[in-house]
Amino acid sequence: MTAVACNNLEFGRTRFDFSACGCSSNASFDRFSVRNYAKGTVGNVNRSHKARKLFCFRPEIGPPRMFSTKTPEALLPDTPPVLDLKKESRSPASLTNLFEGVAEDLLTLNKNLQSIVGAENPVLMSAAEQIFGAGGKRMRPALVFLVSRATKEIVGLKELTKEHRRLAEIIEMIHTASLIHDDVLDESDMRRGKETVHQLYGTRVAVLAGDFMFAQSSWYLANLENLEVIKLISQVIKDFASGEIKQASSLFDCDLQLEEYLIKCYYKTASLIAASTKGAAIFSRVDSYVSEQIYQYGKNFGLSFQVVDDILDFTQSAEQLGKPAGSDLAKGNLTAPVIFALEKEARLRDIIESEFCDTGSLDEAVGIVKSCGGIQRAQELAREKANLAVQNLQCLPPSSFRFALEELVKYNLERIK
Repeated sequence: MTAVACNNLEFGRTRFDFSACGCSSNASFDRFSVRNYAKGTVGNVNRSHKARKLFCFRPEIGPPRMFSTKTPEALLPDTPPVLDLKKESRSPASLTNLFEGVAEDLLTLNKNLQSIVGAENPVLMSAAEQIFGAGGKRMRPALVFLVSRATKEIVGLKELTKEHRRLAEIIEMIHTASLIHDDVLDESDMRRGKETVHQLYGTRVAVLAGDFMFAQSSWYLANLENLEVIKLISQVIKDFASGEIKQASSLFDCDLQLEEYLIKCYYKTASLIAASTKGAAIFSRVDSYVSEQIYQYGKNFGLSFQVVDDILDFTQSAEQLGKPAGSDLAKGNLTAPVIFALEKEARLRDIIESEFCDTGSLDEAVGIVKSCGGIQRAQELAREKANLAVQNLQCLPPSSFRFALEELVKYNLERIK
């Protein structure tokens, strides 16, 4: 087998090293360079090797499959920016349409979610039913199914495995547990149009319900018996806590740098999405290069998604948001629009550092963010990460599932069009 040489791909505290034919990978851990990440130099595959064709054969899967080791850039050497919604005239997409190809998978997941939580404690079950019953987009498990179906053709799998399906359930349980805890920390009264768990049952039960779901998901994760996926998802739970600590320690900090903000976004949002997509690729048994590109897709899409959410905190009405506009800023949580606006307007620093003690100061700060170009520059950042996400998908063969993954990135940007 011909070896593929790759640069170290770094993000968070993980550095991935890949070799051999891509049938396996090993992961080592290291700290990353924040400056390199801020400049967008994370994780590009070594371009010094020439394009080759590799054969990978596993008896349980079927005949050998041939695939290219060209990087996405080599496959599309002159690819222009793929997402420019200002120039595109697009019909509004819907998640229902984007997830049509995995609708049956999601129906099965919805039926299983409540039963797999367990019935040991009626109060905890009732709390779980409250948030599961509130619906939600199910975006993360949908990503698992879309990636699973987009990658299974590469190695000749005819159907999704039970591991694919269990992974989707685990991911949604972890996401739900994080929402329960987030609502406690943020003292939120409403979630998806319904009262939050802590509002109905109290903080003690909400914290225990979240802990229970984290523990239950970990048990199901261990039973998958795939060490690489176990490490991947376990890191996500650690990242949630790291993100909350970083956010709490930087409230009202006007010296917060963009790269620090992006790290926090990774911990709180992109880490789970990236693990969801890579875990699905691993269970499809694709080579390590493809699984890493799928991880990068999830990471870049997750970062773009969080930046868009932070923009909407300034541009949507309180009715659309379900909370007052600028609520993150009011709590001292400085996001991309604020960080960019602080570079232009010194008055904004004075208002934030006063912690909005004067009447009307929050409205003034929101007005400055809007008038100083903070929103526009944050939109550019969201588009930059979205473009990277779509480029990461070039490792997949054309299919309706890859198309849906691309369209999901565009759908996210359309929220701020």
